[in-house]
Amino acid sequence: MQDIAKLHKDLIEDQSLKMIIEEIEEKNGELSVKIRAEHLTTFLFQMRDGMQYLFKVLLDVCAVDYPGNDKRFVIVYHLLSIEHNLRIRVKVWVNEDDFVPTIKDIFSSSHWYEREVWDMYGILFIGNDDLRRILTDYGFSGYPMRKDFPLTGYVEVRYDAAKQGVVYESVKLAQEYRNFDCKSPWEGEDYILPGDEKASK
Repeated sequence: MQDIAKLHKDLIEDQSLKMIIEEIEEKNGELSVKIRAEHLTTFLFQMRDGMQYLFKVLLDVCAVDYPGNDKRFVIVYHLLSIEHNLRIRVKVWVNEDDFVPTIKDIFSSSHWYEREVWDMYGILFIGNDDLRRILTDYGFSGYPMRKDFPLTGYVEVRYDAAKQGVVYESVKLAQEYRNFDCKSPWEGEDYILPGDEKASK
């Protein structure tokens, strides 16, 4: 069984990966590797099939939105090596207009994950011929996990038991917006809280 330090050393010394890996970060017992999108399939093939790696399980594909960065999105691939009892995180930074190669020929489970990332962030995966909505409605407009996605003004879909069918209506927030004064009643506020009148008697 390997450990993180040995995996880190193997990645640095692997001649086939020298031109692919942009950055390796070891933090809190976890290893993250940053690569460019055009090297994604080459790198993941090596991670899956290389005898010193054997990351044969794709645990997850997710994304994060950083609107202020030059490259707005980071796509994160979480891999597991059962043989070596190790995990690795692979990060790919892309812009809104960039295309990312699909990895469904390397990890068949990625098909659903890529659909989810496309549905939530609008990131296109070249080679995935089934990028349809998976968590939102088919007529949904926009990508709800982007930081600039508005919280109001859209419609929602729900089943109406009275009409016995699906209805579209404006989004309704369950609770009114509230203003909090963020003052603690234990710091001598000038208003009387319910029940305080009993203490003054």
